[in-house]
Amino acid sequence: MELNILNKTNNELEVELRGETHTLLNLLKDLLIKDERVEAAFYDMKHVSISDPILYIKTDGTDPILVLKEAAAIIIAQCDEFIDVFSKAVNA
Repeated sequence: MELNILNKTNNELEVELRGETHTLLNLLKDLLIKDERVEAAFYDMKHVSISDPILYIKTDGTDPILVLKEAAAIIIAQCDEFIDVFSKAVNA
C-alpha cells in the first residue's frame, strides 16, 4: 500500500490509497461515519483495476489525520480480537 495525502485542511482530508480495494475502504468509511466528530466520510474509486481509491473525511474541526489514525487503531484492535478468538477456537 502507498498512501498519498492529496489535500489537508484543519477539518478536511483527501487521501489516495494506492493498491487498496473496497475491502479496506468500506471498513474505514463505516468506522469514520460512526465517529461523532466526522461530518462526512466517503471514498471514490472510478474502476477497481485502473484507478486507486481516494478517501475523503470532513470533521467538526478535529484534526482529520487524528481521526483516521484512531479508525485504523480500531481496525487493528478488531483484527487482534479476531485472531485471539479464532486461535482459541481452532486449538479447542
